[in-house]
Amino acid sequence: MMYNYDTVTEAIQGLKQRGYSLDFNVQVEKECLICHAPALNLSADDFRIDEVYRFEGDSDPGDEMVVYAVSSDRHHAKGTLVNAYGTYSNGEVAAIVKHLHRHHR
Repeated sequence: MMYNYDTVTEAIQGLKQRGYSLDFNVQVEKECLICHAPALNLSADDFRIDEVYRFEGDSDPGDEMVVYAVSSDRHHAKGTLVNAYGTYSNGEVAAIVKHLHRHHR
């Protein structure tokens, strides 16, 4: 079931309420997702992207963001990954997420 959120903050809060409590980042060099607390490194085979929410800035292209709900059955972990897209996107993060997005259910 997909939810509707008006802001990135609302999406992150809603996902946290539904158990996506970890904060993931992309580690480009190792092509994996990392979480510092608890310490996790998730390769493409270790997780899936459950939901994707895109937000477009009405007046500022810098507000264009995408929020990914990520889960790993193997590590019993659920969390979020946030990235800009459009003009200000991090190309390396976008590339790894695109690669990892193939695992989307």
